[in-house]
Amino acid sequence: MLASSAVNFVRRMSEIFARTARIGLDAVVPPTCLSCECIVASPGGLCAACWQRMRWIDRPYCAQCGTPFAADTNRGAADAICAACLVERSPIAKVRAALRYDDASRNLVLGFKHADRTHAAPFFGKWLARAGAEALDGADLLVPVPLHWTRLVWRRFNQSALLAHALARESGVPCLPDLLVRARRTPIQGTLGRLQRKRNVRRAFAVRKRLAARAKGARIVLVDDVLTTGATLAECARTLRRAGAAEVRAVALARVVLLADM
Repeated sequence: MLASSAVNFVRRMSEIFARTARIGLDAVVPPTCLSCECIVASPGGLCAACWQRMRWIDRPYCAQCGTPFAADTNRGAADAICAACLVERSPIAKVRAALRYDDASRNLVLGFKHADRTHAAPFFGKWLARAGAEALDGADLLVPVPLHWTRLVWRRFNQSALLAHALARESGVPCLPDLLVRARRTPIQGTLGRLQRKRNVRRAFAVRKRLAARAKGARIVLVDDVLTTGATLAECARTLRRAGAAEVRAVALARVVLLADM
C-alpha cells in the first residue's frame, strides 16, 4: 500500500514538473504553427488560418489507392474502386494519405523535408495514425521508403524514417527502418513524368539480407512523405513481395491529387 502511494506521488510530481517546464519553455520560446511559424496556443498545432487551408483526405475515396473521389460522385460506398485501380493491378493492397499536397500544404511538407523542421514528426505521426487506420489494421511492420546512402549523408536524415518511427509510437506497430535499402542512386523523381518515374526506380530497391526473414509472411506498411504517381511505393512493394511479404500497404503524409485522378 505504501509502495503504491509512493509511486502515485512520484507520478503526480513528475506530471507537475513536466507541466511547469512546458510553461516555462513556452514563455521563453513560444510554440509556433507547423506551417507558417506564427505563434499558436500549444505545440504541434496549426494556426487557424493554416488549418482551414489544409485539404484533409476523407471519404469518399478509392478503397484501394485512396484517391479522393469528387464530392458529387455517386461512388460513396466504402469498397468503391477508382478506374485506374480497375485497369491496372497494383502491388499495394491499400494506400492512405493524411492530406492533399497542394499550395496550402507545400510549405508544411517541404519545411519538414528540407528545412530541418524535424520537430514536426511526432505530430505528423498522429495524423498518419488517423488517416491510415485501415492500412494499419493487422499490420506486422512499418517500413520507410529508403534513401540512397549518398543522399542520406547529404540530407542527414530520412524524413520517411522519422515519420515511420513517429507512426510506430502512435500505432504500436513496430518499425523496421533498415529492411529496405536503395540499391542504386536514382535521379530525383520530381522532374520526371509518370512513365519515366517507373523506369527510374525499377529494381532500385533491395531487402537487406540479414533482415530478409522478417519480411516473409509479414503484412507490411510502407511509409513515405509525399505520394505523387506512386511509382516509388509500387517498386518498394514489388521488392517486398518478391522477398515473401504476405501483403504490402502504404501510408503517406501527403499525396498529389490531379483532377484526372478523381
